[in-house]
Amino acid sequence: MFAVLCGAVGTAAGAPGDWPAYGGDWASRHYAPLAQINAANVAKLEVAWVWESPDNAKVGENPALTPWMFKSSPLAIDGTLYINTSLGYVAAIDGATGAEIWRFDTGTWIAGRPTNLGFNHRGVSHWTDGETARLLVTTNDAKLWSLDVRTGKPDMAFGEAGRVDLTRGLGREIDPKQYSVIGPPAIVGDVAVVGSSIFDGPRTREMPPGHVRGYDVRSGEQRWIFHTIPQAGEAGVETWEEDAWRHSGNTNVWTTMSVDSEAGYVYLPVGTPTNDWYGGHRLGDNVFAESLVCVDGATGKRVWHFQMVHHGLWDYDLPAAPNLVDIVVDGEPIKAVAQVSKQGFVYVFNRLTGEPVWPIMERAVPQSTVPGERASPTQPFPTKPAPFEEQGFSDATLINFTPELKAAAQAIAAKYDYGPLYTPPSLKGTIQLPGWGGGANWGGAGFDPDTGFLYVPSITSPMVVQLQATQEGAEFRYQRSRGVNNIAGPERLPLTKPPYARITAIDLNTGEHVWMAPHGEGIRDTLIGRGIEDPGPVGGWGGTGPLVTKTLLFFGHGGDQPPLLRAFDKATGAVTQALALPARPTATPISYLADGKQFIAVAAGGGDDAKLLALALP
Repeated sequence: MFAVLCGAVGTAAGAPGDWPAYGGDWASRHYAPLAQINAANVAKLEVAWVWESPDNAKVGENPALTPWMFKSSPLAIDGTLYINTSLGYVAAIDGATGAEIWRFDTGTWIAGRPTNLGFNHRGVSHWTDGETARLLVTTNDAKLWSLDVRTGKPDMAFGEAGRVDLTRGLGREIDPKQYSVIGPPAIVGDVAVVGSSIFDGPRTREMPPGHVRGYDVRSGEQRWIFHTIPQAGEAGVETWEEDAWRHSGNTNVWTTMSVDSEAGYVYLPVGTPTNDWYGGHRLGDNVFAESLVCVDGATGKRVWHFQMVHHGLWDYDLPAAPNLVDIVVDGEPIKAVAQVSKQGFVYVFNRLTGEPVWPIMERAVPQSTVPGERASPTQPFPTKPAPFEEQGFSDATLINFTPELKAAAQAIAAKYDYGPLYTPPSLKGTIQLPGWGGGANWGGAGFDPDTGFLYVPSITSPMVVQLQATQEGAEFRYQRSRGVNNIAGPERLPLTKPPYARITAIDLNTGEHVWMAPHGEGIRDTLIGRGIEDPGPVGGWGGTGPLVTKTLLFFGHGGDQPPLLRAFDKATGAVTQALALPARPTATPISYLADGKQFIAVAAGGGDDAKLLALALP
């Protein structure tokens, strides 16, 4: 752990009723202090307006451009919503009526299908100094745009004609086809902090590095770079043995970031190095991979860091922006940061010093049997809070609705290696639980400042990782077999016991779980149809991230029919209301005020039918 002094800078906050940052605020709490919509009237919510994404017409012209889900969460500022689309359009929308105010086409789609998940983006960012206001927009073709909030036109004083090429300034030449950006910039003072999405299936050791950079919001000048892969002479470079730092890439922040605007700190959730499953070419702990890194937003200098996974072999990227929370533990007020993870942990630190709020212990873990690999002998395990997901795979994890189903599940599992959390990939194939989708993922967690409760959505998703030898002369000695990935249970049922998706409420003042509720009906009807006693809701795929309001907890869910917006009692996890939606919710909902009225907005659909839905009381 390393300390650096940092001067404070300011970031403008939104007015009551605004949603000025992707996570509601730069603390990423996903919280709106609004109470017009409450348990007594939530059943009356109805669709107030629908905005059709301009992507739909473009896909109609050229189906090759078809995106996946519409994942963007809008900003809400003074009653106006600002959103970007999967293909790179940016729009301002009247928050009360849904009328489009302006639209700008970044031309992202012209460059063709981007790396990894294709056309895929999460949102935009807002900056103002009280006089000038800009939207800072990253794109799949690796540009950073500055748009005038009033008109949507590019700021011609920013970069070159309003944009900056993010493939430049990384310290080495890269292949632009392997480099994209899917998360909104973090805004700290007059700096926009930008991460990246990098091709996740490399065939070569040398990939674009995931270094994080800060840009001047007025000029577009690159102000600083933080090397997520340390360079010569920098702290941590010794953890990349045999000079692996020279060729290694990825180690990027593909998700969103958080900002302590008072301290001027930015919190970087960093991902896995090249490649996700085999690290014989990058022996050592590989700092700052799979670490939470706190940097000074003005300079990019590291303040502190904590590595959650040493020498990662499981694709356990930190998947979401950490929640910045103020809690009281044993009578002591703490400015804390809580980071959820794919492996089902919540790591809680003093966000100014990096000291763990509760002890985090290094514990021995299974070792690799793959030639040339050297797994870390230990990994960090938080002592509090308890895990919010199943960790590791065993006989106790298997589906057990009937003795016959359990016996069939045992026969499937016997084909592979498996064991506790951090059992490494093998040549036989290892059942990994959680898999690469989590546990937690990019929807992140929500926080209620009134109670100190953290609400974590997660899924139980085992997968098989099997390594195979590469051809002679290949840069990786081993790589993941594409023929083995997701693993199904007997009779097309899941391999593991339910719930398959859940919401866990954790009191961060005590570190204790308060409640856990399955998220969605899941395969409940299928099980009943097979003669199995009604298990109740078992949870299903397709849930969104959380929206916490003064009165209720909301999650969208597309895995059930019809698609729903569910309202939960924050104290108990009981479902207060399930509201049918006209399309599958695909992004984290927000709440805001327009003309004095509370709305809930959520992106829905995808492909050629993407839209933004707004709900309100009649």
